[in-house]
Amino acid sequence: MQIPIARPSIGREEADAVTSVLASGIIAEGPVTKSFEKEFAKYCGAAYAVAVNNGTAALHAALLAAGVGSGDEVIVPAFTFFATASSVSMTGAQPVFADVLQNTCCIDPASVPELITPATKAVIGVHLYGQPCDAFVLREICSDQGLVFIEDAAQAHGAMINGEKVGSIGDLACFSFYATKNLATGEGGMVTTGSGAFHDRLRRIINHGQSEKYIHTEIGYNYRMTDIAAAIGRVQLSKLDGFIRARQENAAYFNEHIRVPGILTPGIAPGCTPVWHQYAIRVADDAPLSREALMAYLKEKGIGSAIHYPVPLHRQPVYEAGATLPVAEELAATVLSLPVHPGVGEAERKYIVDCLNEVVP
Repeated sequence: MQIPIARPSIGREEADAVTSVLASGIIAEGPVTKSFEKEFAKYCGAAYAVAVNNGTAALHAALLAAGVGSGDEVIVPAFTFFATASSVSMTGAQPVFADVLQNTCCIDPASVPELITPATKAVIGVHLYGQPCDAFVLREICSDQGLVFIEDAAQAHGAMINGEKVGSIGDLACFSFYATKNLATGEGGMVTTGSGAFHDRLRRIINHGQSEKYIHTEIGYNYRMTDIAAAIGRVQLSKLDGFIRARQENAAYFNEHIRVPGILTPGIAPGCTPVWHQYAIRVADDAPLSREALMAYLKEKGIGSAIHYPVPLHRQPVYEAGATLPVAEELAATVLSLPVHPGVGEAERKYIVDCLNEVVP
């Protein structure tokens, strides 16, 4: 049996949608993209959605729309994918790294207030691995301090907090549709917002700063989505709830049946509904095998695994912030992702658990 760590769930419907776009002759941004934006905004419970060509562009555009620039600081979690911090640097601002919570791997709201300075402009809360961060608490902190709260929901399409979907809580929220995401278009992204002013500025930023054709009121970028990607996205969106259910069933099975001392399954914060972009166990010092040995063992069994992420952001050579953030550093040394995608069926998830439970030194 071969079970990859990730596998895009693309079918005949997506191919037919792309063929339809190609036949239409409109393959750049067009009516299909506009339909995808409206449908995605409705799905998230947001007033507006602006489609872009990748998740990093979504973060960069959102930060620019929020007025982040040179001399500003933006608080970000130290344990996440590099783009959360690099998008801040792309604006000329400085990322400031916060520690994270052990049970969800998401930013620790209690660490945020002490990091706020007169230069702080925004806080980015990452819904890591599809686990919602404490978005309502972070929003309140930002509101009290006059800061912009941005959700990085690149891995969390459809995740919920107290019955509300991520993407509808922050001032702005950013999604990725990379090939292995829960909703995949190959490359692509989306920014959602409840603000008409943010929406209008996003439109200019992603289209060369144009307020109207050939009238450029600010420096912008070519961040537009194509109708080809949007066509795939619309079909994927119609399937997303089914994808989520499959991931949740797999994660619930793992949580119930993995029984290995020293292998710790992920927690779920109260009121949160994760969508399990990744299912990340922690391999503690008292586990039967080291993390590297466990990866090798799983590979021999035909089971893919991956480390998301082996180096926390404050330890990346480009930043080397010097701070000691113990939880982020511990997670980077212990997390290991197992296959949880919809391609993992009942037989595959049982096989994964059986192999894990048979681990011996």
